[in-house]
Amino acid sequence: MHYRTLGRTGIKVSPYALGAMMFGAVGNDDREESIRIIHKALDAGINFVDTADMYSYGGSEEIVGEALKGRREHVVLATKSHLPMGDDPNQRGNSRRWIMTAVENSLRRLQTDYIDLFQMHRPDPETDIEETLSALTDLIRSGKVRAIGTSTMPASELVESHWVAERRGLERFRTEQPPYSILNRGIEREVLPVVQKYGMGALVWSPLAGGQLTGRAPSDLRRTAMFRHMSDQRRLDVVEQLVPVADAAGLKLTHLAMAFAIAHPAVTSAIIGPRTMEHLDDALAGVDVVLGDDVLDQIDKIVPPGTDVGRLDMDYDTPAILNPGLRRRPVDDRPAA
Repeated sequence: MHYRTLGRTGIKVSPYALGAMMFGAVGNDDREESIRIIHKALDAGINFVDTADMYSYGGSEEIVGEALKGRREHVVLATKSHLPMGDDPNQRGNSRRWIMTAVENSLRRLQTDYIDLFQMHRPDPETDIEETLSALTDLIRSGKVRAIGTSTMPASELVESHWVAERRGLERFRTEQPPYSILNRGIEREVLPVVQKYGMGALVWSPLAGGQLTGRAPSDLRRTAMFRHMSDQRRLDVVEQLVPVADAAGLKLTHLAMAFAIAHPAVTSAIIGPRTMEHLDDALAGVDVVLGDDVLDQIDKIVPPGTDVGRLDMDYDTPAILNPGLRRRPVDDRPAA
């Protein structure tokens, strides 16, 4: 396994990161098998593990903490907070009040004294970015957190966060975790250039486009019903065009997709999220795959750089998209004459 530097942190991480979202009640509820999957990934040279407090409502962190006993010092451990962890309206978001509580809860579940990378799982339009950075700065200075990052943050907000950090003398975000795959290349337009400009690391999620780039028909009907992108005909048509590209290169579609994701110079690591040992074995079988320019050129013709094929449902929408009132003038103010 080769290792890359995570932004300018000096931390060395594997190009494949082990995502733990599928460990626990929401994915694989066999605790022992999940631990075996983690151990096999570590034995294969993966040293980067990413989880979050809301994955199985703490269950994933507990499994990861159990699996890392005796191996913690050799693992770059990342987790996240922001999404609801209860009915209380203050058990979520990016406020100082919740961040401080969330970190303590994660440390307990992970059975560790520090978190290598603590990330804001989503932007929080209701919280001043200075409030968030101030709390995270205190956590770094206390030694409980080593580096901080974001997930799915728009390019403009990333720039603002760096400006605020510099002006206020606060720690700055060192990483961004956006969705990225052959089907979702929109971040190539602004997010990845901003990541490069500010020396951030990029830890990309859903490199297999939520399972669509496995080339297999979805077996989890519940997941298909939950996410509209799984039945988006535009995306399915593109997958059909990618299959012969992979075949001509002598590759499985999953290996083509993973190799594509880590080929971008701004991408540090791509997250694999195995639910079973079979999923992990398939991912590990492709670690040596390198795509030549001819294959990348063919992909560019099918999905042009900087474009998305439909929308990945788990992606972040800004208030300007979610709230019609922010993009529609009052009716009386709409006429041109």
